[in-house]
Amino acid sequence: MNNKSFNFDIPRAKQVIPNGTNIGDDLVLINAFEDVPLVTEPRKVHCFFVAICLEGSAQYTVDTKEFKVGKNDVVVFNDGQVIGNYMFSRDCKGVAIMVSNDFFAEIVKEVHEMSQLFLIAYSHPVFSLKPEKVRTFMGYFNLIKQRVDDHDHHFRRELAMSLLKAMIYDIGNEIWQSQRTEPKRTRAEAIFNKFIMLVKDNYRKERRVSWYGEQLCITPKYLSETVKQVSHRTPNEWIDHYVTLEIRVLLKNTTMNIKEIAEELSFPNQSFLGKYFKEHVGMSPSKYRRS
Repeated sequence: MNNKSFNFDIPRAKQVIPNGTNIGDDLVLINAFEDVPLVTEPRKVHCFFVAICLEGSAQYTVDTKEFKVGKNDVVVFNDGQVIGNYMFSRDCKGVAIMVSNDFFAEIVKEVHEMSQLFLIAYSHPVFSLKPEKVRTFMGYFNLIKQRVDDHDHHFRRELAMSLLKAMIYDIGNEIWQSQRTEPKRTRAEAIFNKFIMLVKDNYRKERRVSWYGEQLCITPKYLSETVKQVSHRTPNEWIDHYVTLEIRVLLKNTTMNIKEIAEELSFPNQSFLGKYFKEHVGMSPSKYRRS
């Protein structure tokens, strides 16, 4: 393993692991942890990342908090988290899947209660699986790899998406089961979870932090401090995350024009949506749709 720095995004992963299984800049499957260079400096994640430790152990930091990983542990990273200080034991083995934000948005747009998968990575990004569940996970991984490696398959991308969706449902179930047996959440974690649920249900019409504070019967300042403490993101960043994700999905997966999308998401007009999207994504809605 070398010491070359590794940014957690799809293009960089393809450079570091050129012979890995991938679908363009949408998906990369990593067959062995030992192929991934150590992260000694903090790096921001720019994808959805899920991995499972099959042997040995590892440790790392997420948003400056240290976590340890052992055999049969699943690790989940989300876009925007900051990771670093990786250390692998000599016998550490495992596999991982990296999914671009756009591809992930396509996959989960109809997956119910998907927020639980996001939340677990911010509060508890490591959870354990029973051996039979590990075999299920590896079954998904090997099947996805087999299909992605079949470059002659006309529906290769769509098939990979369907298999990933099934895997995410199974992971989501494990998260749900683990939540039932975990110690009682702190008040801060409870507020954060309720806030995310509110955002998930109301971001199309409500983007004011003060409104969310009112629904939770706390001040906007206290809400901001609590959400930042738990997730290292502000309430506005979370609201913007859900709004821009929805705009991306609508641009890529519907025939709605930009004016109709602006109306759907309660923007004053098409121009306002365009400025908002460019500020957060770095390009205009039209250019994003063509990309």
